[in-house]
Amino acid sequence: MPQFFSNKRLILLLVGMIFLVALISFSLRDRNHASLPEQLIKDVVGFGQTMFSKPTQYVSGIFNNVDSLLNTYDENQRLKARLEDYASLQADVNSLKLDNERLQEILDKKDDLRDFNPIQSTVIARNPDQWEEKIIINKGEIHGVQPNMAVMTAKGLIGKVILTTPYTSTVELMSTQNPNYRVSAVIASEEGEVFGLIEGYDETRKELILKRIDSEFKVEKGQKVTTSGLGGIFPKGIIIGEVTEVTTDDYGLTKLAYIKPSASFSILEHVIIAKRSINPVDGSDGDNTEADLTEEAGDGS
Repeated sequence: MPQFFSNKRLILLLVGMIFLVALISFSLRDRNHASLPEQLIKDVVGFGQTMFSKPTQYVSGIFNNVDSLLNTYDENQRLKARLEDYASLQADVNSLKLDNERLQEILDKKDDLRDFNPIQSTVIARNPDQWEEKIIINKGEIHGVQPNMAVMTAKGLIGKVILTTPYTSTVELMSTQNPNYRVSAVIASEEGEVFGLIEGYDETRKELILKRIDSEFKVEKGQKVTTSGLGGIFPKGIIIGEVTEVTTDDYGLTKLAYIKPSASFSILEHVIIAKRSINPVDGSDGDNTEADLTEEAGDGS
């Protein structure tokens, strides 16, 4: 009798294990349809969630709409203020432009350092090894492109042409590590124009370095930096960037400023080549003109 009960327990244990394995297999297998109890539970829970979520979403939508209306009103007021400022600024620009034209007629002055003919172009290639230094564009000699022409985007100056073929050109960016790459620049301040030279690019800060600034002039953070037009390569008035920090050079004789570029050197698709109306000084080397003339301007500023 005890042996029978012992075998009975063993049989029940085996049956229980088989049943448990069957349940586990049933729950783990991939099913396209839920069982009837699962369907009932899911439907009841889904109905309850729907009944609860709809009022919640409605109330939340009301608050979001009110908040959007308030933000839209504030944004509308700011845009109106900016439009008024823009209209006033545009009127001043038009007035100054007319005055400038009349003065040029009186002086019989035909040329201007700001004048250039734009040549639209597209970036077609970029060397991964020189990603931050050079780009290739789809305009060349047959389009009137020549070495030492300035290249810019709608946001500001990015570099100059260094090599041309009949149908393409290579542009060296201002973010290059070429020690001989210099750009004549100027900062407009209340004291007058402050000249300097863009010499170098800080890879850590992602900013240009403006050197040879006369220590007598006050340069402040936030001031705009543009091309001076005195080097014979870059037309005058092209935006370069904004001053972020001012310090002294290694010798303490002149000031040094870090410039945050207005244009991005990493994302470039469409560029503008500036064909200057006024050519560099005759007999001068285009690569050195920018530095030589700017040094004279800086010494005289």
